[in-house]
Amino acid sequence: MAPSTDPTPDRTDAAPDPGPAPRVWGPATGVGSLPGTDPVEALRVVVGELPDLPHLPELPARGAGADLLGRGAALLVDLAVDLTPAGWRLVPRTGLDQRRARDFLARDLDALQDVGGGLTGTFKVQAAGPWTLAAGLERARGDRAVVDAGARRDLAQSLAEGIVAHVAEVSARVPGARIVVQLDEPSLPAVLQGGLPTVSGFGKLPPVEASVVQQELAAVVDAVGAPVVVHCCADRAPLELFRAAGAAAVSFHHGLVQDLDAVGTAVDAGLHLVLGVVPGTDAVLPAPKATASRLRAWWNELGFAADELAAAVTLSPSCGLAGASPGYAREAMTHVREAARYLQPE
Repeated sequence: MAPSTDPTPDRTDAAPDPGPAPRVWGPATGVGSLPGTDPVEALRVVVGELPDLPHLPELPARGAGADLLGRGAALLVDLAVDLTPAGWRLVPRTGLDQRRARDFLARDLDALQDVGGGLTGTFKVQAAGPWTLAAGLERARGDRAVVDAGARRDLAQSLAEGIVAHVAEVSARVPGARIVVQLDEPSLPAVLQGGLPTVSGFGKLPPVEASVVQQELAAVVDAVGAPVVVHCCADRAPLELFRAAGAAAVSFHHGLVQDLDAVGTAVDAGLHLVLGVVPGTDAVLPAPKATASRLRAWWNELGFAADELAAAVTLSPSCGLAGASPGYAREAMTHVREAARYLQPE
């Protein structure tokens, strides 16, 4: 299953070897959300614990507008949403809740400039993917936007335009960094399998064809204009669909993906793997060396050469850490950073 490479022909006039290309993804990163309400402190922790691939933290404990869907609402261009007792809903005009979400995002960007303005290397931002956003937003008449092809198209285009603007804003604050974008798609398996409940909760929405899901996800990936990692920590993450949609990397809960053929195919196709290796909520963690040993055994089972592992994977918590205690969140980030060190070739 390991990829093969053709030998390079001998040439006396070849240019000097520039050495290995800079690593885009880094050895360890976070998924996105953290506990707490202080964006400056959250960034300090991330930059300190995950210096090779830090990310812009999301802090849902601040309230409505700081959650995954709220951050998506803040990014939308020329589309308005508001928060109702049933959840986020598309509305004719921007209301208080969307303005609050945008204010949270603005504060996060100010904190980034204060804490990380001098960062170099790769920096990651996150946003709800188009299918998770459409699954979480209701149309004005009360059903989920995911059932309406026109509403999905409008949302996806608005989201893509908003992410492009967001990347530009982040780049202006960390001009020395290369920005990569994570699209969070926790709802996508349910979309494919017909597992999303109706708004009433008494039924299930019909499944959406994989070809349609792939096509509409690909449109957003293509429009973003930066390397994209698609994250899904739900069971049955469709790795092949993410690859076909143009993702440069896939991020998933290591313990939930049992289809080794799908993982091997992703690696053979050149996808980078972001492996969630520690729980997103408080737990007793093994020694980082033990985590690295488990991953080396898994990599060997896939059939790839041991010395390819460190370059092919980035370690992370399995999901966001918003539900964890502050102490555990820091411990989880430390753990993935230290475990990644043990993956380096000896």
